[in-house]
Amino acid sequence: MEQSIWKRLMWLIILWGGSVLALAAVGSFFRLLMTAAGFKS
Repeated sequence: MEQSIWKRLMWLIILWGGSVLALAAVGSFFRLLMTAAGFKS
């Protein structure tokens, strides 16, 4: 029983970390696009 709870927690942490990394990558990518286009923030 405990093992399944830990496994679920691990998946939650992995998915959360992955989504955070994906958001950061998309954000920096758009920032690069904006700078390349000449829109300085």
